[in-house]
Amino acid sequence: MSRLGRVTDTGVGRAHRARVGGWLRVLREDLWTFRADPLPPSVWLRWFPHGSLCLVAFGVTFGAVAQLVDNGGVGPQIAFLLGLAQGGAVVLALWRPVPAWWLSTATMVGGALEVRRQLLAGGAHDFTWPWTSAGIIGHMAVLLLLALRVRTRVSAEALALTVLLTYVVQGLLGAAGYQPTGVLAVTLFAVVVVVGTALRGRREARAELVEQTTLTAEERTRRTLLEERSRIARELHDVVAHHMSVISIQAQVAPHLVENPPDELKENLAGIRQNALEALTELRRVLGVLRSEHPGPGEPAGPDGDTAGHAPQPTLDRLDALVENTRAAGREVITEINGERRPLPPGVELSAYRIVQEALSNVLRHAPGARATVRLTYQPDGLEVEVVNGRPTGPAPPSTGAGHGLLGMRERVAMLGGTMTAHPWHWDGFKVTAFLPDTPPADAPGTARSTDRTTDPRGGTP
Repeated sequence: MSRLGRVTDTGVGRAHRARVGGWLRVLREDLWTFRADPLPPSVWLRWFPHGSLCLVAFGVTFGAVAQLVDNGGVGPQIAFLLGLAQGGAVVLALWRPVPAWWLSTATMVGGALEVRRQLLAGGAHDFTWPWTSAGIIGHMAVLLLLALRVRTRVSAEALALTVLLTYVVQGLLGAAGYQPTGVLAVTLFAVVVVVGTALRGRREARAELVEQTTLTAEERTRRTLLEERSRIARELHDVVAHHMSVISIQAQVAPHLVENPPDELKENLAGIRQNALEALTELRRVLGVLRSEHPGPGEPAGPDGDTAGHAPQPTLDRLDALVENTRAAGREVITEINGERRPLPPGVELSAYRIVQEALSNVLRHAPGARATVRLTYQPDGLEVEVVNGRPTGPAPPSTGAGHGLLGMRERVAMLGGTMTAHPWHWDGFKVTAFLPDTPPADAPGTARSTDRTTDPRGGTP
């Protein structure tokens, strides 16, 4: 043989040994372990599987002892040890399925060798061999528990080694005058492994589905929050733009109101006007990004089909018209105004109007026939808005809203640094209370201090 041939043979042999060594290493990692793989807990019948398998183990133990002693010719002491090992493997499989499989397999080999000695001596004529009936049942339970908890590859390896040992004992060693059970046992073991693997795959698929459903719900809530914040930003654009325009005009007119104004004053006012114009330009750019192509939730469309985003934003002066629209829908609405009514900042008036509008929409949608009360209380430091509805007279129809209701209220209140509560009221009613300070605190932006103590579906997730 040439040197090239020897090098080639050496390389092929080395590669073959590497593959065999890798397979043996994987097999050792999968099956040569004592790790714990307990059954997942059940909510309603927590200990029912454990109790059932303990009964199976009890039956396997005493069935194996009786069969080995009466028909197998095995001594009582050895038969009791073999039966106890087979039943113990079933119990052990509840927590450590791989070691339980090793115990059950080793018990089968030891019992088969002992019964083989009795068969060759003529003391166990026509005995079921190499697997006894109790041994088949116990090993099926062990393989089922193994397939339910470990990867498919590990289950396939355990089944393959079981088949190999069955072939070695029955096919290569053999015995005399017995009833073969190898083919039946292998067939049942394969069926059990397939069933266990399928159940495990189904359980994992359901767990993944629950996880994906949870992620989808969280993503939907996050998307709804962003949409509502975008809507609020579009509405407040007109308010902020108005103030910036006023600042710009006042800065331009101010020098003409003073006789012989100094150059420093002119320069400062010109800078104020320039900054106001730049801020107004940036606001328009932001609005162009936020404005959607189609009307958002609750935004009416103009005569040409475009969004009525250029219309003046509503204030509490339009509250009576809002209440009349609700009454026109066949609902009784009572309006109460407490305290001395005064003009509030535009953002507060807009948020108060939107909160009342959304609360009345929720009454129409979720409380058929219920009477509503709108109460505005002017306090020295802000405005308290309260909308209460009574008990509905019939079941609520399926909601087709976008699910922005309470979420939008909460965002508006948090933007102003206020507080909010929304919870069920007496006799199946519902109450929404919000306090809007007329001078938001310094930590108001991004500070959500509102609370919702309800799981009521109105307006989406509270």
